[in-house]
Amino acid sequence: MAVLSILVAPHPVLKQKAKPVEKVDARVARLMDDMVETMYAAKGIGLAAPQVGLLDRVIVVDVHEKGEKPNPIRLANPEIVWSSDEKAVCEEGCLSVPEQYAEVTRPKAIRVRYLDEQNEIREIEADGMLATCIQHEIDHLNGVLFVDYLSSLKRNMILRKVQKQARTPA
Repeated sequence: MAVLSILVAPHPVLKQKAKPVEKVDARVARLMDDMVETMYAAKGIGLAAPQVGLLDRVIVVDVHEKGEKPNPIRLANPEIVWSSDEKAVCEEGCLSVPEQYAEVTRPKAIRVRYLDEQNEIREIEADGMLATCIQHEIDHLNGVLFVDYLSSLKRNMILRKVQKQARTPA
């Protein structure tokens, strides 16, 4: 397994639509494992393949609480097949928009169909933080960042801060 580099906005790959994988083969399974390792190394709860520069429809999430055993979920070609009418507001951040947070409104609960790491078709129902995280990562597969849900003023302020941080030597 390897820790991959995470792209930071406004990298153009982050605005592109990812393509479905034909199947979860050895390459995709390795990508999933590398993404899980990368997500943990960055102290994130989700990661999408475009964030590591690959336009594959692959995401990984893990919203386990501190003190709980890690529980990564690997999803290829995730598709929301149902979402609740009830909405939830959650403060979101993103490894590709470092150290910036904003409230985003999304469906409170979802059902997602996907291929798991064994190339098996699965469905998962999620609510709360897991639902928010999966929706956030699926957005990445469609070239959408959480800041795209904000007013243009707020979005531009956040993106300017990110660019300024990138230019500042560590």
